[in-house]
Amino acid sequence: MVESDKAKIIEHLFNPDISVILAELEDGAKEPAFLENKLGVSQQEIKTRLEYLVGTGIVQVSNNPISYGVDSGKIAKIMENDENYKGVIDGLTELDSYLN
Repeated sequence: MVESDKAKIIEHLFNPDISVILAELEDGAKEPAFLENKLGVSQQEIKTRLEYLVGTGIVQVSNNPISYGVDSGKIAKIMENDENYKGVIDGLTELDSYLN
């Protein structure tokens, strides 16, 4: 994966308008109507917000009925290979060791 692609994916994952949808998908695939009712965002807007991540394969779309799901393995792989994320985790781990 090209570094600029990874940066764009991370940018999308942490975008508040997108992450609220992804949070709903954490425990399994959801239909657009459910997301619309839960989040107060139109189904078209949900589709638009997730479009890039669908293209990367991080968000998967199933048919009959249409539903969105997340490939948690892909997200984990991107995050574990991100140096900035590793730095934050290492810093939090070190801080936790001082506090406990």
